[in-house]
Amino acid sequence: MAATDSQIAQVRRMVAEPTVTTYTDEIIATYIEKYPHIDEQGEYPYTLSSDAPPEQVENTNWIPTYDLHAAAADIWEEKAAVPAQDFDFSEDKVGSYKRSQVYEQYMKQCRYHRARRMPSTATLIKDPKEKEELPWILNLPEDDD
Repeated sequence: MAATDSQIAQVRRMVAEPTVTTYTDEIIATYIEKYPHIDEQGEYPYTLSSDAPPEQVENTNWIPTYDLHAAAADIWEEKAAVPAQDFDFSEDKVGSYKRSQVYEQYMKQCRYHRARRMPSTATLIKDPKEKEELPWILNLPEDDD
């Protein structure tokens, strides 16, 4: 279950990292593989074993599907850490420099991708289970037949 070259290239374009100097393909693949998702057949990436306690078992029917926007949001958030320390300043008669805008733009990209994450569902399991149905209903009049 590894990220494909096309998925890595797509995330690379989403995060504006055209070269492999900062983020190698392996690093981007790690970000992508953090977010496996239900495939188009409704298969989950993992199933639970019948052991006690249950363990995650790789689902062989799962078609590798990943949430690329979630991976891109993580990378943008990490990239924002570098300019976070920058500050605004102005020089006499030269101008005003707002270096904090870089951080704000990176975080705007992070929010953009977080808002486009794939929707997830969860299956609820009712516990404790309901008691078996009674053969009669309480407080109803009985027929005298």
